[in-house]
Parts: sequence; structure tokens; C-alpha cells
Amino acid sequence: MGWERGDAMTAGQDRTLLAAGMICGYAMVIGFTDNYVRVIAAEAGIWQFHFSRTVMAMALLALAVPLMGLRLRPVNLRAVVARSAIHGLAMFIYFGALAFLPVAIVAAGLFSAPIFVLLISRLAYGQRIGPVRIMAVATGFAGVVLVLGPSALSGASLAALLPVLAGALYAMGNIATRQWCAQESAETLVAGFFLALGGIGALGMLVLAVLAPMAAEGTAGFLLRGPVWPSGQFLFWTFVQAAGSLVGVGMMIRAYQLTDAGRASVMEYVILPASALWSWMLWGETLGLVAWAGMALIVAAGLMIALSARRAGQAAPA
Repeated sequence: MGWERGDAMTAGQDRTLLAAGMICGYAMVIGFTDNYVRVIAAEAGIWQFHFSRTVMAMALLALAVPLMGLRLRPVNLRAVVARSAIHGLAMFIYFGALAFLPVAIVAAGLFSAPIFVLLISRLAYGQRIGPVRIMAVATGFAGVVLVLGPSALSGASLAALLPVLAGALYAMGNIATRQWCAQESAETLVAGFFLALGGIGALGMLVLAVLAPMAAEGTAGFLLRGPVWPSGQFLFWTFVQAAGSLVGVGMMIRAYQLTDAGRASVMEYVILPASALWSWMLWGETLGLVAWAGMALIVAAGLMIALSARRAGQAAPA
């Protein structure tokens, strides 16, 4: 069962329900780890965080390769590099925007990705977009807006377009996962993703070390803070981020290899309720009735996609 026959195992088969399970697992893992970014951001900068996390993640991956028989050599190096650069840039814009924009606006921009997935799939690849998928995207995005509140639609500015750019790049990376990298192993794409982030982080640390700009105290200095001597708390939570991201991002990548990017991207909306659940369990942060209504719409969007895919699979000849 080698990955060399990835066309038959991934591109040729659409296993949406299994992909949905992968994305739910990814959402629970990432929802937990991302809740502790606030702890990391109070001490270090985004550049040092991503560089340190990459070093830890690659060390863990290097240990796992002989133990689990993983394959890191890419089938198509150019495709892996291109996808990694796109996804890495998307995540840096997302985390960087958090330094000067409200979380609601940043999250709403990133979760515009399913819309871009549909547009790119139709315009670039000529894929047919059915009414159920269009309705699912609209339903899921409406749920996101309800969860985030009115601030998600206010404060529009040039800076507020950055999260939307992150959403567009994230969509491109997700499409590339199946269209360009169907034959790659999940661990190959995870390694490429982390190396891209680590490379950008190292470059940013170097630039900030030379320029030495004044950075605000606490989380406000996340974007402009240069290298600092790491504390035990920073190292611990960055390690948790590295280990959790290896598992979570690996599950997400596998999901995009198992099903169409348009379906998987809508199911990713589940990360919002997962993050809210962890925020309540870890910090005691609660949501109102409107936010819960939004989560119900998000779940409904995922179910619409999964059930429509299942009916389509049953109708198709074996």
C-alpha cells in the first residue's frame, strides 16, 4: 500500500466521511493548542515562536520517521515547496494580523477561505459547483459571523483586507493539497509546512535583531518583538504547539487528500466551536445564545456537505 499509487488511493476516491472525522480531530487538537498562543505572545515574538516550533516539530518528526516507517522524500519537490510557501505565508499573515486587528475581523477573514475554494475550483479547474455546496458555504459563513459577533463586519479598512488575503492563500494551499500533492504522504506535507514557517521565522528574527525596533510589552508586541531568551513556560507551550500541530495539521492534510477541497474547507468551520469549547474549559470564557446559534449553522453546513457526498457516493456505480 505505498504512496506511489496516490492517484488511486486519494484523487480517485472521495472518502468525505473519513475526511470529516479527520477534520474534527484536527479542530479539537488545534483548538486546544491555539488557546495558549496568548501565553506565548505575552513573552516572545511571532517570528521566534514559529522558528522555535519548527525546530521542535522537525525533531519530533525525525524521531518518528524510523519508528513509524514514515516517508519524507517528496514525489514532486516543486509542488511541495509551492504548497508549503503558500500555506506558510497564509499563516504568517493570519498570526501577524492578530497584532493590530481585533480577533473577530482576523478570524472572519481567514474563514472566507471556503468561498475562495469554490471560486478557484470553478475558475481554475472547471469543477462543477452544485447548489448544496453553495448553500453550505453560505450557511457556514453566516454561522461564523454570528459566532464572532457584529465586530466581524465592522472596522473595514485596508489593514482589514490582510486576513482576507490570508483566507485566499489558505484556500489556494488547500486546493494544492489535492490537486498538486495527491501522491505525497501527509508527513511530507507537514514537514514542508513547518519548514516554510521556520524559514520565514528565522528571517524575521534576523531582521528584527539587526533593526531592534521598540516592541510593546505583553501580547501587543507579538509582531515586532525580536529574539528573547526563552523561559521554561515559553519552551513548554511551544513544544505543546509543535506536538499538537504535527498531529492536527497532519490530520487536516490527510482530510484534503481524501475529499474535494470545497467539501473539506466547509467542514473546517468546526474549528470555531472547538476553540470556543476549549476557551470555556480552560479560561471560563462563555458564549451567548447568538453565538450558539452560529455554531448550529456551522454544524449544519458540515452535515450538508457530508450527507450530500454520501448520497452522491451511493448513487454512483461501484
